[in-house]
Amino acid sequence: MPKIAIVGSCITRDLWPIRGGGSEQLLYVSRTSLASLLASPLPDFRPARIPPGDLHAHEHKALVADLEKTALARLVAFQPTHLIFDFIDERFDLISTRGTLVTHSAELVRSGYLSRAPFRSWRPISRLSAPCDRVWRDAARAFATLLERSELRRAVPILHSARWATRQRDTSGAISEIRDVEILSGRPTAIAPYNALLERQEAEFLRLMPPMARIDADAFRLADPDHQWGLSPFHYIPEYYDEVRRQLGLLGLSGAFSEQPAAPSAPVA
Repeated sequence: MPKIAIVGSCITRDLWPIRGGGSEQLLYVSRTSLASLLASPLPDFRPARIPPGDLHAHEHKALVADLEKTALARLVAFQPTHLIFDFIDERFDLISTRGTLVTHSAELVRSGYLSRAPFRSWRPISRLSAPCDRVWRDAARAFATLLERSELRRAVPILHSARWATRQRDTSGAISEIRDVEILSGRPTAIAPYNALLERQEAEFLRLMPPMARIDADAFRLADPDHQWGLSPFHYIPEYYDEVRRQLGLLGLSGAFSEQPAAPSAPVA
């Protein structure tokens, strides 16, 4: 059975709970950025024993990993046979505080940790800014070096290339534009700049990393209003996940899923 690690977002993780089981041999690193993943731990941070606010346990676990910087060691120790990357969670701004970087995720906002002492005098780094691009590129270079020098070099690297959907398909099959997009609640944003960012990040990552497989289901890139996590530009219709699973199967990962996906129907018009 393959051991799969994901450094990415729900668009890859949802291949398992949405379209079948088989997640027993799976490590999921999310709600982080390469820049935050490789930064130093947040000084003097002490996580709550019980998830604060309305956070679920898995949300709090991902948040604490981003603040304490434990995910990278877990990733190396896991010794995956396959390592899948997607950059959808690279949409969040970064926070500079106490000599380190953390991800300004919705979970961090909801946790209430921003009001605690470790975040005193923090400053934001806009995701679409040149400084954020620079720290991300530096981290991508560092990750490529880590991959070469650690046990991760034995894993098959795979890039799940993805973009935000600009259209949605309802249960009747009608297709319409997606409107009122937010990254954090109350902060409307446009889709195009983030898709352009994803294109730049993927190109730079492929340049820095050893040769890696690339899977792409953009032909089925439509948002699903009935998605279990709600309407979002990166919560796709079922055919999207089926196509990704099909392509992963061609890379020898069909055994990672409890059932084989059906052949995709028709691509997005």
